[in-house]
Amino acid sequence: MMPTAARDSRLQAEPPPSLDRRERTLKVVFFNRSYYPDFGATGQLLTELCEDLVSRFGYDVTVVAGVPLAAEAPVAPLHFYAPVRREQRNGVRILRAWGTALPTRTLRGRITNYLSYFASASLAVFRIGRPDVIVSLTDPPIVALIAAAAARATGARFVFLSQDVFPEVTRLLENFQSGAMDGLLARIGRFTVRRADRIIALGDTMKRRLIETKGANPEKIRVIHNWADADAIQPASKDNPFARQHGLVDKFVVMHSGNVGLSQDVDGFLDVADRLRDLPDLVVVIVGEGSRKERLQTAALERGLANVRFLPYQPKTALNDSFGTADVFLISLKRGLAGFIVPSKLYGILAAGRPFVAAVEGDCEVAQIARDHDCGIVVEPGDRDAIAQAIRRLYADRVSRTRLAQHARAAGTIYDRRRAVEAYREVLEAVTT
Repeated sequence: MMPTAARDSRLQAEPPPSLDRRERTLKVVFFNRSYYPDFGATGQLLTELCEDLVSRFGYDVTVVAGVPLAAEAPVAPLHFYAPVRREQRNGVRILRAWGTALPTRTLRGRITNYLSYFASASLAVFRIGRPDVIVSLTDPPIVALIAAAAARATGARFVFLSQDVFPEVTRLLENFQSGAMDGLLARIGRFTVRRADRIIALGDTMKRRLIETKGANPEKIRVIHNWADADAIQPASKDNPFARQHGLVDKFVVMHSGNVGLSQDVDGFLDVADRLRDLPDLVVVIVGEGSRKERLQTAALERGLANVRFLPYQPKTALNDSFGTADVFLISLKRGLAGFIVPSKLYGILAAGRPFVAAVEGDCEVAQIARDHDCGIVVEPGDRDAIAQAIRRLYADRVSRTRLAQHARAAGTIYDRRRAVEAYREVLEAVTT
């Protein structure tokens, strides 16, 4: 593995691309259910990637997207008898495929959402024309079957963008236990990496997982981390409109921001808050939505945890202030998920220049970045005492907080949107050469 300093200097040395370097317009089709206005992290990142490929490089981009499960803007309804609708946003052509939007708390709901989108996306294939590259993400994991078949039928190159690794992710989620589904997803995963001309992994650990568990050819894999827009999210004053609105300006804020879901040990946040009751100005703030939020709110109320606050999902336009309100961030990932999921919230935290405490395994991408850049404290997943002790240290030591914050911002400029999109451009150009 290339040393961090060498990787960083190589990234900084790369000249900005220009449209003159390309001889023709590249036509790219992406398959993924989540896309604007869905506020899931994968959908937001894909939206930024597609729009930048159009605006910066003049690509012809189509996305076969689905009905948002949770949206920051309304979407006109779709019907099963007219399952595909054309839309346009910021130069990107969207083929919106009908599907159910059932709650994902149950196995039945997830599978119904998967299959309904899969059926409609299969019909959308007849509207994509003849692309140069077809890219499949993993929402849902079975969509790669459509993408691979479409690539073969149209003569396009096939790129697999592994946002999550299945079935290893679902095996560790208590609401998604099915031996039959695990077996099917395992076969699909092996088929996908075998058929892909290029594979994109979100980190070195994910790359290793794809090789070890799916038999992926390491020569096909390019590691490209997720990102945040380091121009849009910058270190902000704690005295800002978001903090004033919620009475947090004079509080020491320990924040979790993002999905309140099953892959994280969010229940542990309440135990941590319980251990920190003696610090009167400290508050644990959980910002976002997810399948565990309602249960967490009920438990916090039952336990009398007055130092825990729940705030709603914040749109991208409010992230600079909401992130700036935090003194320390919390990141967690259940044991066994390292490399199978990469918490994308990390990159916004880095861009905001805030230190973090991460309860993750040592080979998790979050832990690697914390070590490489000295921007966070890593403890074992599920260790509530260690999390609370790390927060106490940062609470008492402003100098350490400042050092970690400065290092976080420096790292955020490395894992920046412009650099990540340029890396994707390189993959798309190379696969068609």
